[in-house]
Amino acid sequence: MNIQNLTNEIIDGRRLGREDDLSFLKECPFDELTEGADKIRKELVGERVDLCTIIAGKSGNCGENCKFCAQSAHNHTECEVYGLMDYDRIYAEAKSNEEEGVDRFAIVISGHSPSKEDFEKLIEIYKKLRNDLKISLCASLGFLTQEQFDRLYDAGVRSYHNNIETSRRFFKHICTTHTFDDKIANIKRAQASGLSVCSGGIIGMGETMDDRIDMALELSELGIGSIPINSLIPIPHTPLENLPTLTEDEILRTVAIFRYINPKSNIRLGAGRKLISGNGIAAFTGGASATITGNMLTTSGSTIQSDRDMLKALGRKIV
Repeated sequence: MNIQNLTNEIIDGRRLGREDDLSFLKECPFDELTEGADKIRKELVGERVDLCTIIAGKSGNCGENCKFCAQSAHNHTECEVYGLMDYDRIYAEAKSNEEEGVDRFAIVISGHSPSKEDFEKLIEIYKKLRNDLKISLCASLGFLTQEQFDRLYDAGVRSYHNNIETSRRFFKHICTTHTFDDKIANIKRAQASGLSVCSGGIIGMGETMDDRIDMALELSELGIGSIPINSLIPIPHTPLENLPTLTEDEILRTVAIFRYINPKSNIRLGAGRKLISGNGIAAFTGGASATITGNMLTTSGSTIQSDRDMLKALGRKIV
């Protein structure tokens, strides 16, 4: 297939699906693929870069057995463990992020679901943040009921983060304490409450490029508008600690493939940006249109100011 023709067809409205033979995305010339992905990004998303930050509002001692995660109680890491932060500390971080021009702020907590007590505290925290700040609010609280999602929306939250992590067929090799279908059902509950959903995953966990393509298709079928792509940085004392890190070209090809399959979504760089030269510059000219900035949970990211400087140098628009 001619990648240039396909690029123009996607800009004109064509969408790739499971009925298409997508093997060419793995094999077509790298430069043509990334150039085409960036052309799609320019035409269908534009030059503005969406910036979001997160705070680990509760850390560690998670009962889920995700093999990549330092916060799982099944993985004996040196992850810091603490309960839900108080409002003042969360507010200070959110206010600082707002002042630095960040678009969205998310509270992330460890665990399958928040306790009843923690959920009530989080609702009050979000209500106060909505009243005290203008920054858009996001939540990453694990699995919630429909009623809880409705209450989050009423409290001022407008986006919910819930990664599917990988493909349906590979998921069982990464986690067994909940299922892929549990993830999908949770995402659909969030969407039913009016929340936009941010969902992507982690690459480099031993999956194939076909798994990544399948993940991109799943996200397209769910209508996900923000897709974070994290590259695994193996963490000591997790089951994935000895996996080799991905090459830059493999990460960039993956970003470009996600752009072709999800042409209007924000393809968002997450953890592992340091595996790309210039901390992600090539990805921003190869299809990426958004990023998580600041510090990212258990892996180090970039500062907000360094990201703003880099994006400004690229001629991209930020707040």
